[in-house]
Amino acid sequence: EAFSLCNPQVIEMIDNVPILQIDMAWCYFMLRDISSISVAGARLQKAREGIERAHGKDYSRVRVLQGGRHPDIALHLRLELLEGVVAYHTGQLDNSRKALTSAQAKFVQLKVPDEALSLIMSMGFKEQAATRALRMNNQDVGAALDFLDEEEAKRMQKREEDARRQHEIMEQKSYGATPMKKAVDLERLNELVSIGYEKALAAEALRRNENDTQKALDDLTNPEVNATMQQDVESRKRKRQRKSENEVVEQLVAMGFERSRVVEAVQAGGTLERAMQDLLAQNPLHPSNAAHVAATSAPSATAENVPGPSNSAVDLGESNQEPMNYRDVEMEDEIAHDLAQVDALSDYDIDVTKEGEAIEEYLALLASTGSSSSGHKPQ
Repeated sequence: EAFSLCNPQVIEMIDNVPILQIDMAWCYFMLRDISSISVAGARLQKAREGIERAHGKDYSRVRVLQGGRHPDIALHLRLELLEGVVAYHTGQLDNSRKALTSAQAKFVQLKVPDEALSLIMSMGFKEQAATRALRMNNQDVGAALDFLDEEEAKRMQKREEDARRQHEIMEQKSYGATPMKKAVDLERLNELVSIGYEKALAAEALRRNENDTQKALDDLTNPEVNATMQQDVESRKRKRQRKSENEVVEQLVAMGFERSRVVEAVQAGGTLERAMQDLLAQNPLHPSNAAHVAATSAPSATAENVPGPSNSAVDLGESNQEPMNYRDVEMEDEIAHDLAQVDALSDYDIDVTKEGEAIEEYLALLASTGSSSSGHKPQ
């Protein structure tokens, strides 16, 4: 139902729907729901058609896209096993034997040699990662090592991109929202900065003008408007500074320091760490409070982590107190977090132990039934 909302032309190019069809047929099999055999057969037919469209004839497109690797073998093994099961229970014994024999060959192909697995694990890779790499590279140790290196490089690149994106989001929030509750366009902001305008001031001009670059330039080149914007920027900066200082004050007072002395120390030093050093130098705490300070001044409360003028994104100024409209940010973040935990090859990384057992089971049933496929439907 969800996939039906997508563009049909896009759906025909990807294998998500065929994989879903295979997964549902696999559920019928795991439940031993023989009454759903006809439904399973229809689903598998759609799955095969979709797989061939997406993967290409004889999987040629997958080989090109994956650089000659074989990530799809386990998926095709499951498909052929299920086709063999459906054929068996509908009396098509020859077709069942053909599908199961092909699935068995793929199962053998996916068996990982102990020597190759041990060799890769001795280089510091975990068993699951090493097994996956060997399976997807046709048991070639060299290709598997290259695959593992590439996957690690991709993970590092993704972490860097995620960190950069998070920084951009925090930066956007620090500039506030436009009157229409949109974030400041960072690309247009960088354009203004590249021609010499101060970043915070350029961001304020874009914020006021709904990210219209020309109108922002008009404001920046207007002396009176420019001066007004500078005052607003400085006002918000001072408010963020006061908010940051107040947070530091409350943390230090909670540790047992006298408020008046804390205020003086924070105004002199600013950061939590510097103010605490000054306070301890002036008047060491009573031993009964020393342990409390040690506990509450853990690494998470260092100066680097205390919001300051440069990274605070809480106070957006008097003219912009309402939250920005980011749709359902919480739900989007949850979905994005779940997606980030998997990779593009996770749907193909199947433990085929149960498939192997099922192949042996149905080949044995075929052997006991005989080679004739006419006039008999196994129950």
